[in-house]
Amino acid sequence: MRRISRLTRVAVGVASLALATTACGGTSSEAGSDDESGGEKGLAIAYDIGGRGDQSFNDAAYAGLEKAKEEFGYETADIEPTEGETDADKVQRLTSLARQGHNPVIGVGFAYGPAMEEVAAKYPDTTFGIVDSVVEGENVASLVFAEHEASYLAGVAAAQATETKTVGFVGGVDVPLIHKFEAGFKQGVAATDADVNVLSQYLTQTAEEGGFSSPDKGKAAAEAQLEKDADVIYQAAGLSGQGVIEAAATEKKWAIGVDSDQYQQEALAKYKEYILTSALKDVGGSVYALAKSVQDGKPLTGTQTFDLEVDGVGLAESNPKFAEVPGLKDAVAKAKEGITDGSIKVSTEP
Repeated sequence: MRRISRLTRVAVGVASLALATTACGGTSSEAGSDDESGGEKGLAIAYDIGGRGDQSFNDAAYAGLEKAKEEFGYETADIEPTEGETDADKVQRLTSLARQGHNPVIGVGFAYGPAMEEVAAKYPDTTFGIVDSVVEGENVASLVFAEHEASYLAGVAAAQATETKTVGFVGGVDVPLIHKFEAGFKQGVAATDADVNVLSQYLTQTAEEGGFSSPDKGKAAAEAQLEKDADVIYQAAGLSGQGVIEAAATEKKWAIGVDSDQYQQEALAKYKEYILTSALKDVGGSVYALAKSVQDGKPLTGTQTFDLEVDGVGLAESNPKFAEVPGLKDAVAKAKEGITDGSIKVSTEP
């Protein structure tokens, strides 16, 4: 897999921008028509399930769009998904954005795979990007991440912080992508303290059932794990993860966020004291990197891997209490060094 360390390092930290504007969600631009009027068109993103305002995956992508918009000064669009939508709906959305002249056009989430493959072939002069999936095409950049590496660090943190020797993992949907989060987390826990038990639960089998968009499901799953003595819960569940954080904070137990630094997000401010850390995934950086490459006249294509070595993933330390957990900072630093120098190999399967 090809790396883009130079562009990634330029883009790192984008997900921390625009948090105030994403905190309450908002109405995204509409792409229901093929109006080609207006100024120079640039980056357009089509959101995954949960949409803007999820304080996680989609909001990270929006932060990248906002940075690109500010830097390059062009017109942008960000489009919400619809409930129960089909691949045909995604095809229509991506087609409309390309026809309007946006370049690049990015599908946020693996669910855009089939639609991206179809639409990219019809618009060879437009650069397309897809987050969390690999799509073949001469004009497609597949923006993928080493989520398992960041999750390993989250596992180290959980094992260091637990007092009950029981921690939890809540995945939004039972799919290979989320398995990577669980795999890294479990391995990080076991490597730190083999006596710590990990409780795992997936909210749904398919995204259409609401696994990434139902805070109530996340809350119920976390409550069940808390009843089994879990005192640290890591969630990889999109919007549903807000329910996990709420449940943990209500019981004054630790939650570990995902994708964005959820300790920093205004919509979660009342729970922040109990957000120990977040496994970071610089989706915003990848969005910005692709936009910059198009702006520079050298569009990225093929598989672009954002891993721990290039700071494409990581672990947040913004909560002051992170530094107060005995041995935590040193354990995470040691684990990060091991992953980047190759002495620690992180599995992608639980």
